[in-house]
Amino acid sequence: MIKMLALTGGALTIAAVGAAYAWSVSSVETPNYRVDRSDGDFEIRTYPAMALAQVRRLGSRQSAVGQSFRPLAGYIFAKERAGDKIAMTAPVVQSAAEDGWTVSFILPAPLTADTAPAPAGDVQIIDQPERTMAAIRFSGSWSDAKFEEASQRLQAWVERQGLEAQGGFEYGYYNDPFTPAFMRRNEVMVPILRKLDGRKIG
Repeated sequence: MIKMLALTGGALTIAAVGAAYAWSVSSVETPNYRVDRSDGDFEIRTYPAMALAQVRRLGSRQSAVGQSFRPLAGYIFAKERAGDKIAMTAPVVQSAAEDGWTVSFILPAPLTADTAPAPAGDVQIIDQPERTMAAIRFSGSWSDAKFEEASQRLQAWVERQGLEAQGGFEYGYYNDPFTPAFMRRNEVMVPILRKLDGRKIG
């Protein structure tokens, strides 16, 4: 009986965690990209133009993410600027920069660099044009090793498809730190030429 209760309690806990995860993902806006090709964990996507709030920090990726969160959250939640709050979105994007990393929050559509609230401090608002990206999705921790492994897998897949990368890798977090690692949605993406099998994508 005790064992049965323990098993039932464990199942309910898993169900509750799963429900909380589903709610957190569905309640946050994500980019409305188009999937042009799907191959297991890999996809080719066309992303619309979007605005980004970003900061650049020196040092390691994890250090840059930690240092960037306060000014970016301060911008989103109107703690360090005038105006109303902006809805939180996903993913949080990281890309390598000289001697450090650029960390970006995607602004909700239809905001642009011209219509978004003016930032404070060293937060910058930029317009990112429409892009075609190769992406790989995986779960697990946010360690450098996991992202580097995913980057290598994505690079090998891009080469097997006869595609050409047009920039560096970008890492994405879709969940908060309290989400169990096995339930997280993580991604690595890289921009590619808008050609596929000799035909224009999309």
